[in-house]
Amino acid sequence: MRVITYGTFDLFHEGHRRLLERAKALGDYLIVAVTTDNYDDSRGKLNVQQSLMERIGNVQETGLADEIIIEEYEGQKVQDMQKHRVDIFAIGSDWLGKFDYLNDYTKVVYLDRTKGVSSTQLRNESAGVLRVGVVGAGRIAARFVEEARYVSGVSVEGVYSRNFGKTKAFAEKCELQWANESFEDLLRHSDAVYIASPHASHYDYAKQAIQAGVHVLCEKPMTLSKQSTKELYDLAASRRVVLVEAIKTAFSPGFQRMVAVARIGTIGTVRSVDATFTKLVSEGRELHGDDGGSISELATYPLVAIVKLLGTDFTDVRTYSYRPEGSEVELFSRIDVTYPHAIASARTGIGVKAEGDLVVSGSRGYVYVPAPWWKTEYFEARFENPANNKKYYYKFAGDGLRYELAEFAWLIRNSAPESFKLRAAESIAIADIIEQARSQATIFG
Repeated sequence: MRVITYGTFDLFHEGHRRLLERAKALGDYLIVAVTTDNYDDSRGKLNVQQSLMERIGNVQETGLADEIIIEEYEGQKVQDMQKHRVDIFAIGSDWLGKFDYLNDYTKVVYLDRTKGVSSTQLRNESAGVLRVGVVGAGRIAARFVEEARYVSGVSVEGVYSRNFGKTKAFAEKCELQWANESFEDLLRHSDAVYIASPHASHYDYAKQAIQAGVHVLCEKPMTLSKQSTKELYDLAASRRVVLVEAIKTAFSPGFQRMVAVARIGTIGTVRSVDATFTKLVSEGRELHGDDGGSISELATYPLVAIVKLLGTDFTDVRTYSYRPEGSEVELFSRIDVTYPHAIASARTGIGVKAEGDLVVSGSRGYVYVPAPWWKTEYFEARFENPANNKKYYYKFAGDGLRYELAEFAWLIRNSAPESFKLRAAESIAIADIIEQARSQATIFG
């Protein structure tokens, strides 16, 4: 029986070895396909540390592969099944269902993930594998675990939430090693934590993790006050711990390029930024409590665009919010931010729908980013003479969480204090605007 499996095999570890051993046990001839750098990039695999030849060498040294081939492009698997007369296609269970279509060509076998070994017996001790624990067992946390498999050198191994029943179910579903009954337990098992709990709990979890020397990637908004956010960054700096606010847009390639195009003078001097993010919500935590409402839920996205394009030295914040009778929270808001040299407007809504675009206006032209601009894949620089217009296209892979995680892991590995893609001062400024917007809004409805 001829068996084939595929992988990047970066920073080869015991989990890789065990997968190859189980694939080998399915037949008597094992073909291992190693992905090229270009193909990894095209499919959104980030942070690969080793060259193709080093990764091939990793597989060769196991002695488990009878043949090694290279995977270079999407769709190659179908041809490989036929070209190499494959009887069984084996792949890890974290891809469950993804390759069912190959059953038309061969037998597809999903191999259970080996829990708890991805951070042990590493060949590259200097780089290592970052053990990440997740705080929260909701939808965002599940998406994070899914996205993490696209970031080389990262292993999500544990989870904690206030409801241990949900914690256990989450760990089982996501094939994590640890379902922790306390946050302290999670910290003991982790080099870093991703905080995806309700907004009000972010500060306490982040502070406790930093004090324990554990790096923190915290969902937006990190906190709902300028002072609390500043305290966390100051504490992280004093403990030499990496702290990053998980605003995926800030770390995506298309958004970064758009900011660069606008700020280098392509459209002249930027005088205005208008950004909108709305979604209709009929039930859930967004509609209740002191931390609910469209500002706390969505304002981080348009504000990161404003701050990245215009800076942190704003002079005034004015907000107008729609809160109908009987509603606990505002359902639509416009936040106007004034700078010495420009004006900006952020619109958010969870009960009002609007076009979710981004317009950056300059003295020579403007940049237009269509909805959903926060997942920037395309934007256009437009001018008085349409013949001068220029279009830009970029890939936004998956749900985008892999971009923030890859940057977070890079900062930790390189002992870097902060990322230029989202500086501490920018997160603090965003928190300041949100705090002012929520506390000083003019209410109508």
